[in-house]
Amino acid sequence: MTRPLRLLMCPPAEFTVRYEINPWMDASRPVDTARAVAQWEALRASYVAAGHAVEIIEPLSGMPDMVYAANGATVAGGVAYAARFFVAERREEAPAYLARLTELGLTPYDAARVNEGEGDLLVAGDMLLAGTGWRTERAAHAEASRALGLPVVTLELVDARFYHLDTALTVLRGTTGEAGDVDVAYFPGAFSAASQEALQRLFPDALLATETDAATFALNALSDGERVWLGAGSPSWEARLRERGYTPVPVDVSEILRGGGSVKCCTLVLR
Repeated sequence: MTRPLRLLMCPPAEFTVRYEINPWMDASRPVDTARAVAQWEALRASYVAAGHAVEIIEPLSGMPDMVYAANGATVAGGVAYAARFFVAERREEAPAYLARLTELGLTPYDAARVNEGEGDLLVAGDMLLAGTGWRTERAAHAEASRALGLPVVTLELVDARFYHLDTALTVLRGTTGEAGDVDVAYFPGAFSAASQEALQRLFPDALLATETDAATFALNALSDGERVWLGAGSPSWEARLRERGYTPVPVDVSEILRGGGSVKCCTLVLR
């Protein structure tokens, strides 16, 4: 039986695409914000129905990307390591997230180095998988290690479509931060040759995604060790998860996806 997760989410009341800061965004296409809110509510309700606790942060006015709560910080051992956004459009989010996490009883650790939270810093058992190449600088990896007390494995992202680590890699087992068996899935083509070698050494039995699956954001998923929440529209990947022993929980987040983020982007794990 899985341990209940504590999660932080931000309703997409401000969500729209009015600028383009990743390859998936198209500001020329109108966004249905009401539909995005309904999809987000369905995702939140699905977590709650599974026994997980969902905390809420209210969006700041004019901050359309706050729905992507995973980018707001990285949390482990009761410490909230703050984001320090690379993109100017999102920089006001970081202090708001840190303030809310402090209200929720976590110990704040303000960041001096550029990082975009759990988008690039993924807890995998008793280590931190840390992405770099597009949004998070390498120096942030050492800072995150000091803040969270976890050893870091640096992974270089080389494909702009997968601009955050959590778009190219899912921690399927071990996301709660407990030492022990860790299972991951990833798309090799998102990583440099050296990082592919590192992942192969660390996780020789990892589930490898195809480019087609990765391009549907199938890897931008949240797992509680048994169930895997992911965006609807990746039936072949769902079948592979079932073969692996997991229960996929597809949720339609197609409107939210238009900002370049899916299920995991909407969900910050509070450890």
